[in-house]
Amino acid sequence: MTENQHYDVIIIGTGAGGGTLAHRLAPSGKRILLLERGGYLPRELDNWDSTAVFVQGRYLAPETWYDRHGKEFTPEVNYYVGGNTKFYGAALFRLRPEDFGELHHHDGISPAWPIRYEDLEPYYTEAEHLYLVHGRHGEDPTEGPAGADYAYPPVAHEPRIQQLSDDLEKQGLHPFHLPIGVDLTQDADGRAAHTSACIRCSRVDGFPCLLNAKSDSQVICVDPALQHPGLTLLTGADVRRLETGPDGRTVTAVVTELADGSTERFSADLVVVACGAVNSAALLLRSANDRHPRGLANSSDVVGRHYMRHNNLALMAVSREPNPTVFQKTLALNDWYLGADDFEYPLGGIQMLGKSDAEQIRGEAPRWAGKASPRMPFEVLAHHAVDFWLCGEDLPLPDSRVTLDGEGRIHLSIDEHNNTAGLERLQHRLRGMLDSLGMHPRRLFDHSIYLHKGMPIGATAHQAGTVRFGTDPASSALDVDCRAHDLDNLYVVDTSFFPSIGAVNPSLTAIANALRVGDHLLARLN
Repeated sequence: MTENQHYDVIIIGTGAGGGTLAHRLAPSGKRILLLERGGYLPRELDNWDSTAVFVQGRYLAPETWYDRHGKEFTPEVNYYVGGNTKFYGAALFRLRPEDFGELHHHDGISPAWPIRYEDLEPYYTEAEHLYLVHGRHGEDPTEGPAGADYAYPPVAHEPRIQQLSDDLEKQGLHPFHLPIGVDLTQDADGRAAHTSACIRCSRVDGFPCLLNAKSDSQVICVDPALQHPGLTLLTGADVRRLETGPDGRTVTAVVTELADGSTERFSADLVVVACGAVNSAALLLRSANDRHPRGLANSSDVVGRHYMRHNNLALMAVSREPNPTVFQKTLALNDWYLGADDFEYPLGGIQMLGKSDAEQIRGEAPRWAGKASPRMPFEVLAHHAVDFWLCGEDLPLPDSRVTLDGEGRIHLSIDEHNNTAGLERLQHRLRGMLDSLGMHPRRLFDHSIYLHKGMPIGATAHQAGTVRFGTDPASSALDVDCRAHDLDNLYVVDTSFFPSIGAVNPSLTAIANALRVGDHLLARLN
């Protein structure tokens, strides 16, 4: 290993955690290597094509994982600069203050975090401003206090969604503008101004943005950070294992397979893993050695365990009146987030999805066969579709886990019925409101193509929890600064560190935590 291959910091992964951390550290002048398994996403018309993105899975990683029974499946992961944020819906919610404490659910307990909401709040505010989040604090009665309002006003509802919001308010509910990260300037009528990067198209949710107007990690963090001379980005760099010194307390080599098939070894004073909850756990398990026979950071035997991915439902209702909405992802509802008058346990939240089109509905048709299949032509149905995302909390079970087989292949075990009672009640609530919301009450269809073709185990977009942090080394892998208890120079900053997942999209919490850990690393480097 040459001197040129030693860095102050190596960051493995460029998504919400790794990309944001690189942005935080780059101005320090330190020598930083950012490793990304993929390359830059090609900018092409297929970026916005429903058949290419959803039906054909053009941009999914060409790899196979296995379930607990050894059955193959294709995971919903994307290896590009920016990671999964290239395809996320940019819904950037804070966890509720209650999510940081112990919460009782129908099927068990969601454990408390070792930090409080107040500890993360300043970083939430900074993350919202950095990622251009549009919203308005104070609309959602379940949210915690904010040190400052969003820097950008909420994305205005289009007429059909404004009517939906008004109808919900008439029922005594509290709909609010969904916090979303887009580079949007609106005119007085809520339309995209002529100077706006975002054009308020229908492709914000699940598609990469051809205009670089969605606040993904590549656009917001990685590319700007590369303006600093100390940061180097190496793409096509698949980290295969981490090696430790003789005492087992320090990572001494990051062994990386490059795109040309060669292997390089890099070293750094500090090594940060941010590969995504499944791949971060797999890397640590794959790095087992004599000093760490169960894998790195795994003396507690928790690495790979407590995998979470939310209990999600994507549903399509049929409006009596046409729904010509283009930018539909502007509304959310959390009135039953922590419970309901007839159910003492949390149910979760409701958000709008991006607008269905005829190609997505055509892709759903085979899965509707034999059920209450709509008789409208696909194009007509799409014009009347109103799309909802229901998100409930799944619990961190020790047997929901990532393991490796003898050939190093990833196996993922989940309990698909883990704490689903709340989500079922949330769906029942939505169904019961359809008539009063101007929709056909018997027409609420699965939009499972959005959840990776209806394969629950393949829907890994909200993966979290496999390298949890905590104060007790016997029950956690990381300390409160996300440093491995077992190693002096190893950190993890993606959603792996979550001890619980709440019922909101996890990206903003990963971003805020990366800023928090970044400040700790800067202090340590200096």
